[in-house]
Amino acid sequence: MLLIDSPSNNAYFNIATEEYLLSRFPTEDLFLLYVNAPSIIVGKFQNTLAEINLDYVKEKGINVVRRMSGGGAVYHDLGNLNFSFHTLLGDHDFGDFKQFTEPVLKLLNKLGVPAVLKGRNDLLVEDKKFSGNAKLARLGKMIQHGTILLNSEMEVLAEALKVNPLKFTDKGTKSTRSRVTNLIHYLPEGTTTEKMKHLLKEEIAANNPGAKAYMLTAEDIAGIEQLAKEKYETWDWNFGFSPNYNFQKAIKVPAGFIEVHLDVVKGTIEKAKIFGDFFASRPVEELESKLIGLHHEVEQLTKLFESENLTEFFGNVTVEEVVEAFK
Repeated sequence: MLLIDSPSNNAYFNIATEEYLLSRFPTEDLFLLYVNAPSIIVGKFQNTLAEINLDYVKEKGINVVRRMSGGGAVYHDLGNLNFSFHTLLGDHDFGDFKQFTEPVLKLLNKLGVPAVLKGRNDLLVEDKKFSGNAKLARLGKMIQHGTILLNSEMEVLAEALKVNPLKFTDKGTKSTRSRVTNLIHYLPEGTTTEKMKHLLKEEIAANNPGAKAYMLTAEDIAGIEQLAKEKYETWDWNFGFSPNYNFQKAIKVPAGFIEVHLDVVKGTIEKAKIFGDFFASRPVEELESKLIGLHHEVEQLTKLFESENLTEFFGNVTVEEVVEAFK
């Protein structure tokens, strides 16, 4: 087994690393550890916009990245340690999460933390979740990865993942919000993310004779950065890959009531209907037609609205007020 410690806190880089390692080491067992700067990692089959508080995420500069595995959205920051096991698919039961959560539980129990595996894939302490785990199978290998909340900013986590469920109708996988906790309250005093990372590497090495450290080479890093740029940093992957959905939202502005209905396919607006009690000198259908083909994202919508005389459609409104109805 190769033990790999990511040199980066960039979520785009680290999520790309998981995919890169599949082809870089097609037969070897791997154990990867990484820590991300503030970011939200959404499951492969989720509607990203339906899982995040977009305004808050943009305000705080939180990166949003779609991973290869299914499951729900999670918040990462420097107080959250992430682990990833890579093994040959045929060697393990894909539905069994116990094997690769056991080393984590064993270490935590040694440190006096009463952690347990509950349900299929969650690690809990005193009925509060500190670790969610997910799996995927690809190229003959299996990846099981998970989080360990050590000292994460819980207020940021709560706000970043707070979204209005009434705005979206879709078939995307919905996240289940659980009561969560940081392990810092249970761990020995002075335990840091880096210290936990070191202890976990020692635990894995002790249970895997022959395990050795592997440092990503310059060639590896270049390959990961290219994959991140071409895929994991793109709107097409992080937002456009979302399942098709229907969006609706109503707002009240000084000019009146504006209600927006959108049909969105692969992140692109295919149908748009705008209702309201505003007074228009120009048919709102003209604006609806201009929305078709745009990405359902703030930048493109803002650009369109700035190029139009919105007063002709809605009366006395600002670009910001109209954009608000679409997010």
